[in-house]
Amino acid sequence: MAAKKETEKESRNRNCSIVISNESSLRSQPIIFNPDFFVEKLRHEKPEIFTELVVSNITRLIDLPGTEFAQLMGEMDPKLPCSSGSASGFFRSLNFLKRKDKGVIFGASLTEEGNAQIYQLIEYLHKNLQVEGLFRVPGNSIRQQTLKDSLNSGIDTDLDSGEFHPNDVATLLKTFLGELPEPLLTHKHYHVHLKIADLTMLDEKGNRTNVPNKERRIEALQLLFLLLPAANRNFLKLLLDLLYQTAKQQDKNKMSAHNLALMFAPHILWPKN
Repeated sequence: MAAKKETEKESRNRNCSIVISNESSLRSQPIIFNPDFFVEKLRHEKPEIFTELVVSNITRLIDLPGTEFAQLMGEMDPKLPCSSGSASGFFRSLNFLKRKDKGVIFGASLTEEGNAQIYQLIEYLHKNLQVEGLFRVPGNSIRQQTLKDSLNSGIDTDLDSGEFHPNDVATLLKTFLGELPEPLLTHKHYHVHLKIADLTMLDEKGNRTNVPNKERRIEALQLLFLLLPAANRNFLKLLLDLLYQTAKQQDKNKMSAHNLALMFAPHILWPKN
C-alpha cells in the first residue's frame, strides 16, 4: 500500500513537470523555470513598475534619504563635479564622439559590442588563472599599449601566440574598467553601495554590532544589480565569474577573494566628484 502511494506521488510530480503542448515531441520535455526570463519580461514590458518593485525591496533593507532614493529611481542625476566651464565640457564631448567613430572601446561607454570585444581578454585569463600574482603584478607597459591599440582598432589578436604575458592582459582589463566614463557599478548607485557595506547584525536589544550581516548585504546587492544597465550587468557577470574562478585557484596564484577585492574595488566604483 505504501509502495503504491509512493508510486502515485512520483507520478503526480512527474506530471507537474511536463510541458502542456499539442506537439508530441514536446510532451516529454520538463519545464525549465527561469526566473531571469520573468525579470527581463517585467523590465521590458513594465519598466516603471519593475524599478518601483526593486527599489521598494532595497529600501526594506537600507534607509535611503530623499535625494539618494530619487537617484535610484532615475528621477535625479548624481551631482556633477566642478568643471572648468562649459567650453571644456563641449570639447570633451567632441573628443568622445571622435573616439566613438573610430570604434575605440577604452574610455568609451560600455556597450554589448565593447563587451564582446573585451571578452577575449577575459577568455584568455580563464586559461591562465594559475599565474602567481595575477591582477596584482603589473605587466609590461609597451606590450599593454600594443594590445590596447589592437583592441581599439578592432584587430583580431591571437593572445595565445605568446606575444603577451597574462599579467599584461590582467592589467589591461583593470585599465579598461578604470578608463570607463562612468564606473561599472554606476555613479547613482555609489551611496547605496556604501550603505550596503554598513549593514551589520543587531544584538538582542536591537543595537547594531560590528558583525557584518552577510545575508542582507547579498540580498541588497542582488537587487541593486537588477537596476544596472544591461551592458553593465552583463559585463559584471563576466567579471565576477572570472574573479570567482581566480580565487578558487588561490593556492597557485596567491590571489584570495580579499586580495582581488583590493585590486578591483577602485576600478569598478568611485564617486562622481
